[in-house]
Amino acid sequence: MENIDQLRTHGLFDAKVPRYTSYPPANHFENGVGRENQANWLRTVSGDKGISVYIHIPFCTRLCWFCACRTQGTKTLQPVDAYVEFLRSEIRAVRATLPKSVRMARLHLGGGTPTILPVKTMSMLLTEVFDAFPKDDDFEFSVEVDPTEVSDQLLESLINFGLNRVSLGVQDFAPVVQNAIGRSQSLEQTRHVIDFLRARGVTALNLDLLYGLPFQTMESFKETLDHVIAMEPDRLAIYGYAHVPWMSKRQVLINADDLPDSEMRFELAMLAQETLINQGFEAIGIDHFAVPSDKLAIAQNEGRVRRNFQGYTDDQCETLIGFGASAISRFKQGFLQNAVATSAYQDRITQGSMAAHKGYMLTASDDVISRVVEDLLCRFELDSSSLSAEFPKQAEFIRAISVMLMRQYSDAFHISKNGLKMNDWAKPLVRIIANSVDTFSSSEVAHSSAI
Repeated sequence: MENIDQLRTHGLFDAKVPRYTSYPPANHFENGVGRENQANWLRTVSGDKGISVYIHIPFCTRLCWFCACRTQGTKTLQPVDAYVEFLRSEIRAVRATLPKSVRMARLHLGGGTPTILPVKTMSMLLTEVFDAFPKDDDFEFSVEVDPTEVSDQLLESLINFGLNRVSLGVQDFAPVVQNAIGRSQSLEQTRHVIDFLRARGVTALNLDLLYGLPFQTMESFKETLDHVIAMEPDRLAIYGYAHVPWMSKRQVLINADDLPDSEMRFELAMLAQETLINQGFEAIGIDHFAVPSDKLAIAQNEGRVRRNFQGYTDDQCETLIGFGASAISRFKQGFLQNAVATSAYQDRITQGSMAAHKGYMLTASDDVISRVVEDLLCRFELDSSSLSAEFPKQAEFIRAISVMLMRQYSDAFHISKNGLKMNDWAKPLVRIIANSVDTFSSSEVAHSSAI
């Protein structure tokens, strides 16, 4: 690839930086910001704007070795059923605190494995949710589905509740890779779920893949991409595997010597980008792709793509309310995160019905930097004109950021009519560049590879 030496000079193959699904990243949330702010922030949510709702189901019947999500294994459904009762209590408490006119624009169930819930348990949970939050216009209900851990009956029930978007985990179809990451998933299982959903009118389908897994080669990953393209998804998220065994102990089961090196990771990422763009997908940010008719691609063309804890989104809601252990909520004032351990979460619900444990209160400069980071990650630009209009008191601060970026990365940017625009070759550097404006950045904090 051209410009590989420039990418290498800027540290692409050595840097460890945050993924910036929030600013500040969640590892900077503070214990002193929690339950005391939760009720006040809930009361100030605008009653005339839709909210997003995220529900975290942390349970899995198998723990895939590659996963760094907040999950726990279970051999029976008894703890799952008990957990859902705590969720229902939390939903009722939050609903009682929010303005009565609040409506729900987005609902997303993630995990863990939400689809291990029995039909009856899922029905009780969703009945609680929809009783608490009336649907807003253009409502979207999405669920993360593990094709190896879902029944047709559960899918049918979810569809009856209004499911209209599904995200299916794939990772990689090569058997040698699946064996090395503790996940066995066949093409047939995946196709069955897709066919079942489409036959019942659910056509908005996302597929998630990982590059940088053990034993991945250009040839094997191309085969996985070909299989996935044949399934005709609307969106693809192709993330770089984050090997962080200090955070996720199960990853010690993956032999680091079997992982591709940074330059091979980059080649795999570029293979995915080239293959998908040649097939008519539009690239969204650093790791998403969508067909031109998909809402995410339309949002990109209209400059409305945002970044949140699920990656890139067209969700414009100011408020995100997270339910369940470790779930994060976003308010205009800042972030709140529920107690992380399931037992600690349930204890907090028992004690007071709401579970915020830590968080972060945004300052005026944080708001600006957050927008700068989002502009970079979503649009590969710094629109100083729009930012200065939105934050007039911070105009000099915004100008200082622009000057710093041009000095530090003069070859990566060019000056546009509204500010700075990244050159195409430099886009893989965007997380490194975002890190340079991050006031929380620290060499003492371990992060995942920049590519």
